[in-house]
Amino acid sequence: MVQYKWVALSNTTLGVMMAMINSTIILISLPAIFKGIGINPLTSFQYLLWILFGYNIVTATLLVTFGRLSDIFGRVKLYNLGFLVFTLGSIALWLTPGTGDSAADYIILFRFVQGIGGAFLFSNSAAILTDAFPHTERGKAMGINQIAALAGSLLGLILGGILATIDWRFVFLVSVPFGIFGTAWSYFRLKEVVRPEREQKMDVWGNSTFAGGLTLLLVGTTYGLLPYGGSAMGWGSPWVVVAVILGIALIIAFPLVELRVAQPMFNLSLFRRRIFAAANFAGLLASVARGGMMIMLIILLQGVWLPLHGYSYASTPFWAGVYMTPMMIGFIVMGPLSGWLSDRYGARGLSTGGMAVVTLSFLLLLFIPYDFNYVQFALLLFLQGSGLGMFAAPNTASIMNSVPPEQRGAASGMRATIQNTGQTMSIALFFIIIISSLSSSLPASLSGALTAAGAPSQLVSTLSSLPPTGALFSAFLGYNPIKSVLAQYPALTSSLSASTYSILTGKQWFPGVIASPFMSALREAFVTGAVLSVVAAVVSMLRGRVYIYDIEGEGETLQEAGIGADRIPPSQQSRAADSRGRTSSRPVGEVEKDDRGE
Repeated sequence: MVQYKWVALSNTTLGVMMAMINSTIILISLPAIFKGIGINPLTSFQYLLWILFGYNIVTATLLVTFGRLSDIFGRVKLYNLGFLVFTLGSIALWLTPGTGDSAADYIILFRFVQGIGGAFLFSNSAAILTDAFPHTERGKAMGINQIAALAGSLLGLILGGILATIDWRFVFLVSVPFGIFGTAWSYFRLKEVVRPEREQKMDVWGNSTFAGGLTLLLVGTTYGLLPYGGSAMGWGSPWVVVAVILGIALIIAFPLVELRVAQPMFNLSLFRRRIFAAANFAGLLASVARGGMMIMLIILLQGVWLPLHGYSYASTPFWAGVYMTPMMIGFIVMGPLSGWLSDRYGARGLSTGGMAVVTLSFLLLLFIPYDFNYVQFALLLFLQGSGLGMFAAPNTASIMNSVPPEQRGAASGMRATIQNTGQTMSIALFFIIIISSLSSSLPASLSGALTAAGAPSQLVSTLSSLPPTGALFSAFLGYNPIKSVLAQYPALTSSLSASTYSILTGKQWFPGVIASPFMSALREAFVTGAVLSVVAAVVSMLRGRVYIYDIEGEGETLQEAGIGADRIPPSQQSRAADSRGRTSSRPVGEVEKDDRGE
């Protein structure tokens, strides 16, 4: 019979892959979705942002709550529920009725439903793996699981490109077979390894404060990306200001609330362990560094590089996904290897080295032009994927190794919340950087290109005021907005010669106009990514030595060493009773404060 640990690994890998495919398949498929429901992307930024961000916002705000619920009612039970909810949401999206605004609202609603299912899956997968695998194999298991996550991300890009050219509804249907199989398999094969703590109670105040604050902060940031009045972005909107300030206030109040409730949802005492705090903070910084960068590189490919190299707008989504695969290959190569090595030698060196490699990749990306040589670009993608693979599995394993079994669900939810929040904020951060830069450089670029194309001065003045948000999202969607703008000014358009009109609405004119301003803005984003990555590397280095909280025999065992726990000589271990009457093991001469930060 197949060992249960492999059943748990294969099932959680399927769940994480399915959820991550869904996260990125939308990135590539948005042009087909907008066209299918009859939405003009130039005037419907809010729908684009909500379809793009809604899933992540719901997932990020519910992860900790669901992690705590899993400790109370059972991780496998709620993980299985996540498969079911996600599948039902996918079916509903496949059946999207109507067109226009009502169809867009419907898609946003059921993307929220998918986000609820995804939160159940993400909050429990690492805890289920930690329960099933001994500490000497967790790094390897997390490595395979993390590979599935990134592979799902990049597979979503390719599937989105393929399916969107056939029928945009297939983008949502593709998750259904995975969901049905995963729901049945998890129901019949997974089992509860750790007894649920049913006597625990939900932390209503903590949940309300955290979910409310994070939701307001993310929603306010999302609307801050939209134009407001005469500004390129909406940071001057009273609603955005109130939402961001109130969200920050609630997030600040959250730890104060948690310190005063009997059974908090977010066990802040876990952060007294230096390895838990440092690994989570490093994971947050890594998520912020990489989360939005994938979208920016897709925009570079889909909106600039591919059209300039003769690819049609209809085919750019597919090829953008294909050309991003070197990052997946790098992750696949390094993910399991680093996980296996971390089981033997600890996470600190591998995770720190991984973020150093990511930093190097960002710095090298600074030197590529917009009309780059693809081989060089592919090598840099491979380098970044390898660095992410080196970091992810050891970092996750070290977090889950450091907590007691009865708190693994909450710890897994906390880890996933931090990671998903970082990714969502990263997308907003990089959009802010790019739009801010474009607002100062794009008008001059448009004006010069329009004049060179032979457009009359009045039309040059009109078209040069194209909002940078609209220009960026048009590039993102592989869409030339000039034709749509010209249609709004028939009197001016009629004065254009046929050759000028053909140039302005052609395949290569708009990508050529936005290329230099976008590349200049993208370099600012690369610098930001490099800074975040190097700080993540420093924080990772400060995590301390190996710390493992496990069960041996009838007692709980704490093991700390500078090498893998499986390599600790018995002669170097001593045992002492802890405050709960259980036993702990630690090498002679190690100081608890040095390793745990207590």
